[in-house]
Amino acid sequence: MAGTAGRRGAGAASLDAAAALAVEDLSLSIAGSRILDGVSFTVAKGGVTALIGRNGAGKTTTLRSVIGLEHATGSVRVAGVEVAGWPTFRRIRFGIGYVPEDRDVFSHLTVKENLQLAESGTNPRYDLVYQIFPELAQRSQQAAGTLSGGQQQMLAIARVLLNDKGLLLIDEPSKGLSPRFVGEMVEALEKVRGEATVVLVEQNIHVVKRLAGELVILDQGRVAHAGPVEDLDDPELVRRLLGVSTGT
Repeated sequence: MAGTAGRRGAGAASLDAAAALAVEDLSLSIAGSRILDGVSFTVAKGGVTALIGRNGAGKTTTLRSVIGLEHATGSVRVAGVEVAGWPTFRRIRFGIGYVPEDRDVFSHLTVKENLQLAESGTNPRYDLVYQIFPELAQRSQQAAGTLSGGQQQMLAIARVLLNDKGLLLIDEPSKGLSPRFVGEMVEALEKVRGEATVVLVEQNIHVVKRLAGELVILDQGRVAHAGPVEDLDDPELVRRLLGVSTGT
């Protein structure tokens, strides 16, 4: 199972070594408020694991803790290696890519210049990036700030794909996009999942069902459920943990 909550003991070490990501007992308080409260789960290599939950459940904070932008206590193991305590730049060099929900493209630079700034090795994967996002090749000389929201999201994901990353953390890729661009983004992410393990924070249940194989549901900073994405077919679970109906 890609998401395994709160289970430690015999066999746990071998499970973690085989996992793309294993977090244990992530806890974080900000200004006296408990944001994460012992979050534990594992993500198997390959495919997509969705991290979902109501607004304020701790999803983005969990991703930021994995990449080192939040200083949560607990353990973060990537491919069996403990990275908790490492600075963010070292985690990125180790093979973690992070796409924040606000995209953070350099609006005054061209698409090509945004990609060039992301280069970190001797063999940037432009062929792969342009294969997955052909529109970026067509707009390589266009200022990123003039792109649509969907195109900017494509550029944000392309920057982390440009270098060989084994684990991608992608936060709310469909947020604020029109239905047309949501569809295009999902098609692109279907190609991305063949290149790396993806942990996806996403509010759109239909997108989650299409992309993910496993899911972890957070509620009030804790793991409330972990299992296959087919669990979202249970209307009672969705209503209880997400506060929506499966038809929404």
